[in-house]
Amino acid sequence: MATVILVRHGRTTANASGVLAGRTAGVKLDKTGREQAGRTAQRLSAVPVVAVISSPLERCRQTSRSILERQTGVAKLHVDAGITECDYGQWQGRALSDLAAEDLWSVVQTQPSAATFPGGESLAAMQARAIDSIRRRDGALEGEHGPDAVWVAVSHGDIIKSILADALGMHLDLFQRLNVDPASVSIVRYGTTRPAVLAVNTHAGDLSWLGASTGSADAQVGGGAGPEAPVSVRS
Repeated sequence: MATVILVRHGRTTANASGVLAGRTAGVKLDKTGREQAGRTAQRLSAVPVVAVISSPLERCRQTSRSILERQTGVAKLHVDAGITECDYGQWQGRALSDLAAEDLWSVVQTQPSAATFPGGESLAAMQARAIDSIRRRDGALEGEHGPDAVWVAVSHGDIIKSILADALGMHLDLFQRLNVDPASVSIVRYGTTRPAVLAVNTHAGDLSWLGASTGSADAQVGGGAGPEAPVSVRS
């Protein structure tokens, strides 16, 4: 039952200006984004992660490097194209305010499973390759490090929302009900019978309990005892 911490990259220059960056090269964290990544890295420093896996795009690499700087024992950043940003095709690089006037916008909002971006990929294809990548990586890391392994995947908003929707048993058409902010932390533990969603879109709070043994894969009837009292995060 390995556990993946899903981290969205910090805020970028494109986020701040209301532009859909997509896979545009050279989009980097702005000052706020770098500060966000630093705070998330400090929060994760209490967790002994076995790997940090990043989308290939620079904003995710920057966020990942911040996380790695506060880890002990994780020496290398691994890149996985399976969790790269959605290919928004001709929408890429355009202002969100202009895209909202397109007919496809309402499809993306209300029936994302039917949305295919012109010259790009569909949201359904995006979800399928992201889930495949995350589940394969999770299985490999559990096989290498054991069932209590915790690892980090640094990716993008729609990617993480689609992974969470799958873990929650939600149809893709409902994934817009989820919110994933820049540098937020969401947590999924994959078990033998079902995934367990431990957190969604969090910005603060102790995470040291993630290093503890997970025990049984069965859900605790009545809710269980929960983790021990929070401990201070090392600076």
